[in-house]
Amino acid sequence: MTTPANEGRQRRILLIVLFLNAALFVGLGIGGLVADSSALLANAVDNASDAAVYLISFLAVGRSPGWKRGAARTSGILLLAFAVGVLFDVGRRWLTGTEPVGPTMMGMALVAAVINLICLLLLRRLHGDDVNMRAAETFSLNDFASNGGILVAGGLVMWLRQPWPDLVVGVLVALLAIKGGVEILRDAANEKSEKDPSE
Repeated sequence: MTTPANEGRQRRILLIVLFLNAALFVGLGIGGLVADSSALLANAVDNASDAAVYLISFLAVGRSPGWKRGAARTSGILLLAFAVGVLFDVGRRWLTGTEPVGPTMMGMALVAAVINLICLLLLRRLHGDDVNMRAAETFSLNDFASNGGILVAGGLVMWLRQPWPDLVVGVLVALLAIKGGVEILRDAANEKSEKDPSE
């Protein structure tokens, strides 16, 4: 059972990961523009949507199960919307051309991976037992996996002197976001049916 002390702890940790993701959005966004990297920009937008989701999760702490399910559904929809935007950006870059900078991609990916690992470890310490906290953990896990993909893409861009690894990882980040969004929406729907079979 959730206690006021546990709720206070959840709020503190969610605020920390919210600010870390907002900082990553700024840093990765600047890095993506400088490096002309679709993957970095995709990760930046992902972190912006994550910050919004952590804000929603923060507001959901201590609320009713129905409110939390609604917050989780909003999180899932935001993640799907982000994925569609990334796919459009990748398509635009494929058509107009791009020249990503491998070393910048790798450096930013390493910094982001460390920060996202910290976020993931903080969230796992909460042992979240509701759909809203599980959604928050899904976001950080997706981010950490995306950082690994960008690191590999940066190395391939340097080695092959071709932009396609950056575009491929941009698509993979979007597909990972789609998978996460669908899982969050399914989790929210399943929890609703378990708690209220009549709905």
